[in-house]
Amino acid sequence: MLNINKFIFYFILFPLAEVIAFATVAGAETLRTKNFEIKITRQCAEGNVICNRVTYIGKDLKTGKSIRLTGKTVNNPKSYTFLGYEFSNGKYRYFVNTSNVLQVYKGRQLILKEQGVSIEK
Repeated sequence: MLNINKFIFYFILFPLAEVIAFATVAGAETLRTKNFEIKITRQCAEGNVICNRVTYIGKDLKTGKSIRLTGKTVNNPKSYTFLGYEFSNGKYRYFVNTSNVLQVYKGRQLILKEQGVSIEK
């Protein structure tokens, strides 16, 4: 006789969990500036305008050191137009806009601004 709990797990819950896991990752973008290579990954379903689960992995091309941050999309509050991504690290705020410009702020002061280009990875 078929155990109902095993049936529910293997034929309903397990396939559903796989679909959800693969559907939630919309993809990654890689950007290279003069000094950094940045990989941004959205952990939200494709088509979501607002995403609060975005990962930033930035690698310093000179030293090889990396930093991993979690952030969100930034959208125009009235039109919901996508403006870029924002990440925080203590006093520092990282912003990557739709033109592939990396901006790093310490408090309100802009301390770094570098134009980047999208690269295929």
